[in-house]
Amino acid sequence: MTTSAHSRLPLTILFLALMGIAASAYLVYVHYSETAIICFGGNKGCETVQNSPYSEVVGIPVALIGLAGYIALALMTFLRMKIEEPMKTWLVLAIFVSSLMGVLYSAYLTYLELFVIYAICQWCVASATLMMVIFILAAIDLSKTLYA
Repeated sequence: MTTSAHSRLPLTILFLALMGIAASAYLVYVHYSETAIICFGGNKGCETVQNSPYSEVVGIPVALIGLAGYIALALMTFLRMKIEEPMKTWLVLAIFVSSLMGVLYSAYLTYLELFVIYAICQWCVASATLMMVIFILAAIDLSKTLYA
């Protein structure tokens, strides 16, 4: 990867985190407003997942946890773009670890959708995909930062 491609990694991660913020914010809105969730293709999977007991963890909506995670990733990535070494390396590591935790939690939630709830939510799949791409880009960024 060239230096200019490496310098675009944080901007791409930031863009993806902002997309995650938008999706999560919509799901938080749906949760608290009790409006019908938009499911593409007339599928009721999103509604089933949103109304399941697994949509909250100790009373906190999973969507709110996701929103907090995406906001944290966006803030760390923004700071990573503005700050100099040695703090920059620590932020790159923090983004990697945070996105790894996000991927692992998304995998757990996907397991619940497939094998416990028996419904697939397109919003959840989109969020899991965003988090996986962020994780891959964060891993590349960490590798390039540590071994540059």
